[in-house]
Amino acid sequence: MSTLTQMDVSSSLPEDLEKAKGVVAALSPFQQKAQEVRANRVNWQSYFQGKMIERPDFEFITRFESLTPEQKVHELMDPTVRLQSARTFINLMGQISKDQTVQYVLTLLDDMLQEDKSRVEIFIEYARKHAESVWNPFTNMLNRPDPFIVNQASRIIAKIACWSRDGMTGADLQYYLNWVKEQLRAPNNEYLQTVCRCLQMMLRIDNYRKEFINVEGVSAVLSALGSKQNFQIQYQLIFCLWCLSFNASLAERMSKSDVVRDLSDILRDTVKEKVIRIILATFRNLLEKPTEPETSRDFAISMVQHKVLRQLELLENKKFDDIELTEDIQALTEKLQTSVQDLSSFDEYWSEVRSGRLEWSPVHKMDRFWRENAMKFNENNYQVLKALIKLLEASKDPLILCVASHDLGEYVRHYPRGKSVIEQLNGKQCVMRLLAHEDPNVRYHALLCVQKLMVQNWYDPLSLSLPCALRDPSLSLSLAGSTSASSWRIPTSPSRPNPKATRRFSIPLSLLFVHGV
Repeated sequence: MSTLTQMDVSSSLPEDLEKAKGVVAALSPFQQKAQEVRANRVNWQSYFQGKMIERPDFEFITRFESLTPEQKVHELMDPTVRLQSARTFINLMGQISKDQTVQYVLTLLDDMLQEDKSRVEIFIEYARKHAESVWNPFTNMLNRPDPFIVNQASRIIAKIACWSRDGMTGADLQYYLNWVKEQLRAPNNEYLQTVCRCLQMMLRIDNYRKEFINVEGVSAVLSALGSKQNFQIQYQLIFCLWCLSFNASLAERMSKSDVVRDLSDILRDTVKEKVIRIILATFRNLLEKPTEPETSRDFAISMVQHKVLRQLELLENKKFDDIELTEDIQALTEKLQTSVQDLSSFDEYWSEVRSGRLEWSPVHKMDRFWRENAMKFNENNYQVLKALIKLLEASKDPLILCVASHDLGEYVRHYPRGKSVIEQLNGKQCVMRLLAHEDPNVRYHALLCVQKLMVQNWYDPLSLSLPCALRDPSLSLSLAGSTSASSWRIPTSPSRPNPKATRRFSIPLSLLFVHGV
C-alpha cells in the first residue's frame, strides 16, 4: 500500500481535530459518557480467576491502566510491550461480551492513541506480523447493539486510518464510509456529533474524499444538515463539505447536488460567526477550485439564484474581527457581481428551474424572454422541459405548480411544435391532473395551459381580457356555472378590488372535462 497523500487542505487544518479551536465548544454527549466509563474501573481479577482472560493479558492491562501518560511513553518504547499491548487489546475485545467492560477497553485504547498518534503503528505492526487484518477487530464492533461501543470503535478506526502510514483502502474503506453515511442519515442519532468528528478526520485525506463522493456521501451530509441541527453539528458537517471542495474534480461533481441551496439557507438563518465563516470558505472553493470554467459558472449562477449576494451585502455591514472572513466576503461579492453581469436571462431561468424553487420572478412574465428563448427549451434533449414536468409531478407547493404550468403554456405559445413536444414528454397529462387541484390558482394556471395545448393554431384570446390575472397570479378565482360555458370572474384592479367590477371570459365546456374544476 502506498503512503497516504494529503491535499493542500491539510496545511490549513489542525493536525488534531480534538484540540482544534472552535471545533468543540462543550462536552458532547459522547464525551460525557466517556468520562463516566473511565471512572468505572473493571475488576480484572474476576475475569482472570474465571479463566475468561489469560495471564499475559491480565498482567498487561492491570499494569497499563495505572500508568501515567509519561510512564506509558517509556513503556511503549519496548518492542515486547508494544506487541503485547496490541495483543491484549484485541484479545479483550474478542473474548469479553459484557458491554460495560468493552466500553472501558475501547475507551482506554482510544485514550492511548489520542495521547500519541504514532501508536496506531503498534496495531499495524501486530496485524502485519500475524498476517491479519488490522480493521476486522474494530469493524466487527460496528455491529454491536450498544451505541457507545459502536462510536468508540468508529473513532479508533478513523484514527488508525488517518494517522497510519499506509491508511485504509479497498473494501474496508468502502465499508467504513458507508457506515458513516448511514449514521448521518439515522434519525435521532445521539452521537451524531461524534460521527461528524470521525468524518472530519477522514476527509483531510484526499483518497478518502474521493471514496466518500463515490458512496454518495454528499447527499448524506446534506440530509443531516436539513434536519435542523444545532450550530455545532452544522459547523462540523459544513467543514466536511469544505474539505471535499478542495479537490477540483470533486468540486465539479458537487455541482450536481443541492449544496449551494442548502448552505444558502443556513447562511440566511445563522448568527454564528464560525458557521458563516465555513460556509463562505466553502463557497469560495466552489468558485475557485474547479478547473472547468463551466462548473464555476454554474456554481456562481446557483449562488446568485439563491440570493447569496444579498446575504453578502448584509454581512458587509457587520464588523468582524476575523480578517479571513472579511476577505472571503469581499472576494465572493466581486466574483458574484461579475457573474451577474455575464448572465443571460435564460441562464437565470434555468438556474431557478434546477433549484426547484420557482417563483414569479420577472423573467416568467416577459414576452421578450419567451420569444427569444423558446427554442432553447429544446436543447440537451429537452432538459428544461423535463425539469418543469418533473416539478409538476413531484411538487406539493401551489406556487411552484402555478409557475411551472404557466411556463409550459408559454413555451407552447411561442414554439410552433410546442404542443406535440409537451405531449410526447407526458406534460399534458400532468397539467390535466392539476385541473382538479384543491388550490384555485393552480387550477387556473393549469386551465390556461390546457387551453394553449388544445388550440390548433395558437393565438392569445385572453391576453386582452386577463392582464391583471397574469400580473398577479395570487388572485383568488372562482368558477360561475353556465349552460354553454364556464366563466372565470376576475377583479379588474388587483390593487383596489371591487367585487362588483369583474371581467369574464368564456371557455368551452369541452375543455373542462376533468372533475373538480
